[in-house]
Amino acid sequence: MLKIGLEIHAQLKSSRKLFSLSKNTTSLLDVRPNTTTSFFDVSLPGTQPKLNKEPLLLALRTALALNCSISEVSTFDRKHYFYGDQPLGYQITQHYQPIARNGYLNLTKYDLPEEKTIRIEQIQIEQDTARTLYKEKGHSNVDFNRSNIPLIEMVTKPDFSSVEEVRAFIKKFQQTLVNLGVCTGELETGAIRVDVNLSVDDNSRIEIKNLPTTSAIAAAIRYEYKRQCRLIEKGEPITEVETRGWDGKKTQKLRSKEDAIDYRYMPDPELPAIRLKLDDIVPKIRATLPPSVDERLEEILREYDIQLRDANILLANHKLMEYYKELYNKCVQSGVPNPINWLTHELLGSLSKSNMEFEKSVLDVDKFVELLVALENGLMTKTNAKLLLLHLINNPQDQEEPISQLLEEFNLAKTNETELLDQVTDKVIFENPSVVEQVKGGKPKKLNYLIGLCMRASEGKFDPKLIEDKLKEKLSTLPNTTKT
Repeated sequence: MLKIGLEIHAQLKSSRKLFSLSKNTTSLLDVRPNTTTSFFDVSLPGTQPKLNKEPLLLALRTALALNCSISEVSTFDRKHYFYGDQPLGYQITQHYQPIARNGYLNLTKYDLPEEKTIRIEQIQIEQDTARTLYKEKGHSNVDFNRSNIPLIEMVTKPDFSSVEEVRAFIKKFQQTLVNLGVCTGELETGAIRVDVNLSVDDNSRIEIKNLPTTSAIAAAIRYEYKRQCRLIEKGEPITEVETRGWDGKKTQKLRSKEDAIDYRYMPDPELPAIRLKLDDIVPKIRATLPPSVDERLEEILREYDIQLRDANILLANHKLMEYYKELYNKCVQSGVPNPINWLTHELLGSLSKSNMEFEKSVLDVDKFVELLVALENGLMTKTNAKLLLLHLINNPQDQEEPISQLLEEFNLAKTNETELLDQVTDKVIFENPSVVEQVKGGKPKKLNYLIGLCMRASEGKFDPKLIEDKLKEKLSTLPNTTKT
């Protein structure tokens, strides 16, 4: 039997760092190294930590959203180790008395075929370390911008029994943090970092560290499960507690319990305990919490009649959700069908091709509606509408021009001229006799090849369905030359 538990670190989106007044730059990837640091962040001797209240508030919001019991008294401790990314020689964390315990997160019908509750052991506040950029000739280049950024570490019980459950939980946890506005929820940028604890048939637990993406987490779990099963089948039970890393193909041993670091935890003498009046503060914070992820999904699905996949995309990005609401309302007023596919598939797809992030400014809502109205009124084909959409987001200056003028300027307007359609289809049929024979001989899928040639020859001026109908009409009048 497979048992899995998770340890997840999440960077908090506070304006300042945890124990200094330095700016928190969690969401700014292009900030120059070592430009948002204070004396304490770089461990200048004699500097002392002072807890900022905003990270504490964000941690409490998260703990309540995850159904945890808030501790009336919580304390900070020193976790001792020396490495280039932590020149203090210790990390400030909450080892003995964390901020919250005993929570849970429900995986519902929106997450898994069968609902499941994952118990949360504790949530603690701690400071992030600096970031090692690269190593060269025995020396490390370290960026201290990340040093002292506030983190929460959430530890679950070993309640997972499959990769699917782990993936569903991580996604739900990300959505919850984004919904609360406490974290960007991004694995790729390091805003969320996941360690996996795994055991098979009650053998010793193995920890897997340094898993950068959800796909890496799933692959590492599958590999480690098979590795342990092979050892058990050979009569070699897992008795040693060890930490392993993931290199993209396999897990490999980093250290065992015997050579593990002795962190020598001790209470931090420079930071006083956090003492909370729970009867006063908990109701006030709970009143500020937004509707849960499931409640928001139900609302979106009910109000806009869209697919769950699209609802999840909207839920993951507040700006995109607000943009969609405005776009939807204006499309309804203009008699255009629900624009969800054009937003989540075409617009986001075009932005991805252009290596751009979504912002409302990439395409004015009114211009988007104008494009969709032109498409609905038959002024261009869907293919040309996609081309024009891609052009508009890469050439914002052209958004000032009317869509009708752009269609004329780029020769994208759809035409229904029978003579031109006859010319195009006749030319394609004449130049591709072998394909025509295959279509006539009982291979109808080959017709798609002819349709593509006609689309290219007409530069997208005709609807694919119109071309298909014209080709079928012409081919039906040709003799069948296939030999029997």
